[in-house]
Amino acid sequence: MIRINLLPFRAARKKENIRRQVSVLFLSFFLVVIILVWYNINLGKRISDLNSRIKDTQIQIAKYDKINQEIAQIRKALDTLKSKTEVIKMLEKSRKEPVHLLDVMTGMVVEKRMWFTSFESKGLTVNISGIALDNKTVADFMVRLENSKLFSSVNLKTLKQHSITKYTDLKSFQIICSKASLTHSKDENKTGKKAKK
Repeated sequence: MIRINLLPFRAARKKENIRRQVSVLFLSFFLVVIILVWYNINLGKRISDLNSRIKDTQIQIAKYDKINQEIAQIRKALDTLKSKTEVIKMLEKSRKEPVHLLDVMTGMVVEKRMWFTSFESKGLTVNISGIALDNKTVADFMVRLENSKLFSSVNLKTLKQHSITKYTDLKSFQIICSKASLTHSKDENKTGKKAKK
């Protein structure tokens, strides 16, 4: 009978399997290292791209911040200019008002029967002091003031007997009026002039 010794063949086969497994292990390790290096390089590129985007964004933000500051300064300057313009308009309006008020008042005076001794306008209140020939003249003047629509209320504060050398029956009066508005229309001025007639 023939005997075949298979031990050396098995040992060689075993060594070959071990060599193959070691080769596969090294090859796998090498592939893992290559993949990690590639991923690291790719990640580095993405990080550098993101960093450059961040820098560009920061530059744009700084640019827009500067523009926003300029816009805020312009808005502040416009607000200041607007408030100054409103003050100028108010001053212009109030500058013309006393002249207009005095013009209207002279149109309401009962001719040759009364005259003013003082005329004062503060805010919405007008104080009128004067002398009239009689009570009816004061009443007529007050009616004219009420009909002029310049005043929301007309009140007689005092009415006293007053004498001047030749005239003994004169009436000294003081009237307080509240203005209806700061600006008066031309129609009201015409009303005062009609009342004069």
